[in-house]
Order: sequence, then C-alpha cells, then structure tokens
Amino acid sequence: MDILQAFSFDNIRFVFEGFYMTLKVALISIILSFIVGCVVGTIRYTKMPLVSQILGIGVELIRNLPLLLIIFFARFALPDIGIKLGAMNATIVALTLFEGAMIAEIVRSGLNSIDKGQIEAARSSGLGYVQTLWHIVIPQGLRRMVPPLVSQFISLLKDTSLAIVISLPEMMHHAKIVIGQSYSYTMPILFLVALLYFAVNYALSLAARRMESRMV
Repeated sequence: MDILQAFSFDNIRFVFEGFYMTLKVALISIILSFIVGCVVGTIRYTKMPLVSQILGIGVELIRNLPLLLIIFFARFALPDIGIKLGAMNATIVALTLFEGAMIAEIVRSGLNSIDKGQIEAARSSGLGYVQTLWHIVIPQGLRRMVPPLVSQFISLLKDTSLAIVISLPEMMHHAKIVIGQSYSYTMPILFLVALLYFAVNYALSLAARRMESRMV
C-alpha cells in the first residue's frame, strides 16, 4: 500500500529530522524575539526621547513588511555588506526581527492598558518610576499579554515553514523531498506534517491557558 510505503521508517525519520529543525529554529527565535520585544516595547512605553521614536519607526517598518521579504533579505542581501548567514541563522534573524516587532507592540499595548490611577497611587505612595514599572505595571501587564503572546509564538512556529524558500532543512522542506518520491505520498505525508504542527501548537495553547488561570 502507498500509505505504508509513505510511512516507511526512512521517510518518517527524515520528516522528524525536519521537525527537529523546525522546533530548534522556533525555540531560539521565540526566546530572542521575546527578549527583543520586551526591551523595545518597554522603551516605547516609557517614551524615552528620540530613542522611543526611532524604535517606533523601526517597529512600524518591520511590521508592515512581508516576513518572506525579510527572510530573503537576511539570506541574500546581508552578504553584500559582509554579513554571511547560513539558512538557519538567516531564518532566526528574520523571525527574531519580525516577531520581535510584533511582540514589542503587544508589550507596549499591555503596559498601556494598566489603569493610570494605579500608577499615580504607586507614585504618591513613594515608589519611584522604575519601581512602579517593575512592581505595578509589568506584573499586571504580563497577565494581559499571555493570550496574544502565545498566539504570536504559534504564528512564529508556523512561519518557520516559509524558510523552505532558502532551503532550510525544516519539516516542510523534508516533507517536500519525501513527496517528490511519489505523488501518492502527498496526502499521508502532509497529514503527518499537519498533525505535528497541530500537536505542538495545541500544547502551547493549553500551557497558555493554565498559565493564565494561575495568574488570575
């Protein structure tokens, strides 16, 4: 049967090697983009003169560009200025920039959603600006950021598939090679890929719900 042949040991192992690369790139990009997004979003919230405005322009520029274009830029344009990145590093840089800009807006919006009366009360009680930000604004803002942050992380994981255009050996790239062996492998292999994406993303959603319930 074609299904049994499609799910041969070698094919399954090959797809899972791509799945490992997908998870690796996604995890590194999630960590880096979260750090970048938190730093940039917090700076924009504080409205630091000039710095906040420059970062704001950068965020809006990146957010309004296609991720695919940024991936191409990181892989093929950066070498023109002496920065040569392999497929994996180019994907990580592109995802970090793009998702970091998205997360920066989530962070800024989350911090802005905190009632100004609480901030004024904290300042009047003797807390400094940084102390108010650290003890009052950020903890409450994080609770409100959890759902959109998880949605962004899920999008990031799915967006790793775009790196197929620069031959990153991720899951979709490996699935395409397996399907190339026989057209009859298309349905079972794509079903396996969809199942793996769903399993990871659903696990992230469940973890986010549990985290959100504990924060209430």
